[in-house]
Amino acid sequence: MVAEVSPLAGQVIDPSMLVNVPRLVTAYFSGRPDPAIPAQRVAFGTSGHRGSALNNAFNEAHILAVSQGVCEYRRRAGIDGPLFIGIDTHALAEPALASALEVFAANGVEVMIDENGGYTPTPVISHAILSYNRGRSSGLADGVVITPSHNPPEDGGFKYNPPNGGPADTDITSDIERTANALLEDGLRGVRRITLAQALRSANVHRYDYVGPYVADLENVIDMAAIKASGVKIGIDPLGGAAVHYWRPIIDRYGIDATIVSDVVDPTFRFMTADWDGKVRMDCSSPYAMARLIGMRDNFDVSFANDTDADRHGIVTRWNGLMNPNHYLAAAIFYLFEHRPEWGAQAAIGKTIVSSAMINRVATRLGRDLVETPVGFKWFVDGLGSGAFGFAGEESAGASFLRRDGTVWTTDKDGLILGLLAAEITARTQVDPGQLFHQLGEELGVPFYERIDAPATAKQKSILKSLSADQLGLKELAGEPIHSTLTNAPGNDQPFGGIKVVTENGWFAARPSGTEEVYKIYAESFRGQDHLQQIQQEAQSALSAVFAAKG
Repeated sequence: MVAEVSPLAGQVIDPSMLVNVPRLVTAYFSGRPDPAIPAQRVAFGTSGHRGSALNNAFNEAHILAVSQGVCEYRRRAGIDGPLFIGIDTHALAEPALASALEVFAANGVEVMIDENGGYTPTPVISHAILSYNRGRSSGLADGVVITPSHNPPEDGGFKYNPPNGGPADTDITSDIERTANALLEDGLRGVRRITLAQALRSANVHRYDYVGPYVADLENVIDMAAIKASGVKIGIDPLGGAAVHYWRPIIDRYGIDATIVSDVVDPTFRFMTADWDGKVRMDCSSPYAMARLIGMRDNFDVSFANDTDADRHGIVTRWNGLMNPNHYLAAAIFYLFEHRPEWGAQAAIGKTIVSSAMINRVATRLGRDLVETPVGFKWFVDGLGSGAFGFAGEESAGASFLRRDGTVWTTDKDGLILGLLAAEITARTQVDPGQLFHQLGEELGVPFYERIDAPATAKQKSILKSLSADQLGLKELAGEPIHSTLTNAPGNDQPFGGIKVVTENGWFAARPSGTEEVYKIYAESFRGQDHLQQIQQEAQSALSAVFAAKG
């Protein structure tokens, strides 16, 4: 019952599969979402509102309503500094930016857009917010990133970052969501709006250099001098995303030996290879979507890619190819806490509940506290902001960490620094991150981890979200007694929207996707690949039985 891999996986996209961009953009402006249909309402998941204009889930009406919702939230919260806004390279990003600017300017919000009309990674927006707010107690800035992350080319996304620089928490997104849906239901009559031409001429919209400050500050979080001195040979694939125009300034400023394997930007993403299900998805943790860079592994000492808004990372080493995201997190954590002497002795490690138990073992080995949270980077914002977390990461290849002096860098995921960290590890230890993880495995045990997706209806996803240990009814998993069955994260006792079953040498967790008709099964074994597959099969069998029993 494991999700079947498409025969198209890892193959260059057939032209017949490419999104029709003119049709998509036309649908954005002409589509009329019906707020009586749940799938056509504004809905903020862990990374903002996402959807496609082709099914009336991400249209002009949504962005006008959400932007007005942000304006009203800002007024209620007393946020009156500039709003930093960035977009990625998805086809719907430019139209959505136009809609947002029309509303923000009409509401008197000071908006900072890229000075060259370019793309801006999610971590750069977080960095800009925190840099502006440093030392201020009033006139604070916030931000918006228009991106659906690694989702397919036909999707759009809109996420809000408050003055703490990280993803908005549920209280904030619920506030914006309620306002936006009320506006949709009222035919947008409460939306203040001017034309795009008026907005761009207004005193409220400002051109801003996002590239320069971020690039200049990188040496304070990554040992760029060590990378240059070592001569480590680096390959970089932006996957046609928002980081595409950041890498050349980084290479030139710091003199590192790096090659950008492609700087092509195309909203159809025709240069991608298909993901596991045959779809176009810029998932830098997928061996199928990363086939191009994996094929170049022997050309570089270490190479890496980012997803479309550059908040995720994919690390490829000459030694073992594409690293499992959890393996890289474990290696990165071990390296950082051994090579950042100015980090506080109390700086902890943050991880999501579905991330590898290898991180737990590394934390014990380092003598550091570990905090496990529900899925979503918002749970790490305060800890990174205060320095309580030295490192925070999640299994989906998203993480950030402190500056070298122990102060905050970003409070959102930063795929650029995680890629550069792989180069720093290689430069300073003379082993690449894959080899470092191998060494850790010899000492702490070798984990076999995998996440798979399985089809699920809306009803099944709802059942899974509220499933309890009693309803699941498992006493044993893959030949081992169950130690615990969790529905709340142990680090903060918050529900994580799914269920986790743990034994001595393995575990699985299941939770519904917020954007697709699938549920996600995360599983890990410290006894081998066969044991992992047994865990996966028993997990799916148990969940299928629950779905069948509940109709």
